[in-house]
Amino acid sequence: MTVSTRIQRVALQRPDVFGIMREDLERVDARVLQVAQVEFPEASSLVKDIVQAGGKRLRPLVLLLSGRSFEYEAEFDRLVTAAAGVELLHTASLIHDDTVDRSALRRGKPTLNSVLSAGATILIGDYLFAQSAMLAAATESVRVVAIFASTLGDICDGQLREMFYGHILNQPQSDYEARIYGKTASLFAGAAEMGAVLGKAPDDQIVALRQFGSDVGMAFQVVDDLLDLTGGTKDLGKPAGNDLRQGTITIPTLYYAASLTEGSTEWTRLKRVASGDTSDGTEFDVVVSAIRASGAIEQTFALAESFVTSAKMRIASLPDSETRELLSELADFSLSRLS
Repeated sequence: MTVSTRIQRVALQRPDVFGIMREDLERVDARVLQVAQVEFPEASSLVKDIVQAGGKRLRPLVLLLSGRSFEYEAEFDRLVTAAAGVELLHTASLIHDDTVDRSALRRGKPTLNSVLSAGATILIGDYLFAQSAMLAAATESVRVVAIFASTLGDICDGQLREMFYGHILNQPQSDYEARIYGKTASLFAGAAEMGAVLGKAPDDQIVALRQFGSDVGMAFQVVDDLLDLTGGTKDLGKPAGNDLRQGTITIPTLYYAASLTEGSTEWTRLKRVASGDTSDGTEFDVVVSAIRASGAIEQTFALAESFVTSAKMRIASLPDSETRELLSELADFSLSRLS
């Protein structure tokens, strides 16, 4: 069965978790827009556009669903506040990420750093970090604030790992997974834990839900890295192979590199492209085509599937069957999404 067929099968199995949670997510959106106000005319509309273009709000959704089996109604306002904080933290991290990578597009739209100076962009990202921290504090939960702070540290660790080690062609898969845990999965894990804590879940369920969030986040990033090599600007809002163009080695490229003999023509070409030592667009296209044809895409999708399978096992003992189903379908969404 091809990857595309397996994705279509997953999509057909998915109920509308986003429709079921739509009104709750709208409350989160309203709170995000309320606090993400920048007074300076040169930046205010740009920041508003970035916040409103936040996609499916997966991280807030993980947080809300993680509290849904427990004292959800009684703690709803605090859950919404925390979910808004998580979304702002995600937005701020993307602003900094785009600045570091000098990315011109995000979801097909100009990035903040492509319009404003690097200094102004970093300060706006810092402002949103501060606003997200204030939302975490507004939950009046010391434990939530501690999770928030730890998550922010994990995100920075993931970005530093990518900056210093992301270009290494023969790195072990464990190094790649540590990197994507920090930059992506840690926020899913933290969101799930915050939701469970605020919902007053028992300790064993808090642990299980955090692990669920981590697995979903890992699957999400693995699929993102897959899409980077199989999609294009129309689907992704950025050029195909953007990570490789920037010298960032993701799991499909690692799988392909592992299939080559070091020093071979193919290895030398891959190393030259990944290091930016060539301006030959044809050579880049040859490498991307070789990765696609090598079996690396199928290996990558299988890795993502393994994380989703693990995620579903984590929540097997969740008391509310409807929430358990919604979380399972959210995990499936990480496999079936198009962008």
